[in-house]
Amino acid sequence: MELRHLRYFIAVAEELHFTRAAERLHIGQPPLSQAIQALEADIGAQLFARTKRSVRLTEAGKLFLTDARRILALSEQAGATARRAERGEAGQLRVGFTFSTPLTPLFAAVINRYRRAYPHVTLTLHEMATLRQLDGLTQRTIDLGFIRPPDRSHGEELKLTPMREDPLVAVLPTTLALARKKTIAMRDLEGMPFVMYPAGAGTGIYPQIFRLCREAGFVPNVALEAGEASTIIGLVAAGCGVSLLPKAFDRIRMDGVCYRPIADEAATTTLLLAQRGDEVSPLVEAFVALAMDAARD
Repeated sequence: MELRHLRYFIAVAEELHFTRAAERLHIGQPPLSQAIQALEADIGAQLFARTKRSVRLTEAGKLFLTDARRILALSEQAGATARRAERGEAGQLRVGFTFSTPLTPLFAAVINRYRRAYPHVTLTLHEMATLRQLDGLTQRTIDLGFIRPPDRSHGEELKLTPMREDPLVAVLPTTLALARKKTIAMRDLEGMPFVMYPAGAGTGIYPQIFRLCREAGFVPNVALEAGEASTIIGLVAAGCGVSLLPKAFDRIRMDGVCYRPIADEAATTTLLLAQRGDEVSPLVEAFVALAMDAARD
């Protein structure tokens, strides 16, 4: 059964006249009659009762007309959906993000703009540590990721686009004498207990803290580990130690804790947009373009 035969059938059913239907379709009447006969033979039912003076739909034709219109509408919808997908305007896009990313104004701006610009795309968001996102990209379980600089080589299989630079801040108990300083140097934290993400959490901040401490001449004393930033901040407020986090987390206000800038020049972290290096998806390209525009604003 061909779609053009369905179009021919609908035209004849609506005109109830082969000559007018042929004119409407811009074809000759004999080819139209042959196409209708082929359609009837194909489905095994007579669709029109014909006489020399009239054409009318049979009961089979009336029922077939409803389904034929539905099939054509679905075919047109499928074509439109495919064209939107080709333009990056339809489909499914899976985006990962680190724990601190939603606290940055950029993330909210990107997601809001994208939802408005591409309402037909099913956008799913997944909170994941940096290394988990890199694994997700290579395993194709996510399409894009907002990550922090990873502590491992990614070669050419991944492309990382800088979105914004964020300073790190020292997270201190307010009872600590050091909290009275307006700015903290990394060497000020020597000998203090640290509250950190676990080494296996896959975050980019974990190895960076160790690098900063080594550059300041000491190795951090990890007293406690916690998998959530809010838990780390709560443990600091409880006097269990100090920590370092991206400045975005200073939006989390809690009694007993304060945030102080770090004077060391290297105490910054970059928010990166990660994608597969061989990616050719219009969906991904559209999201990256929009995100880069938002980052420049």
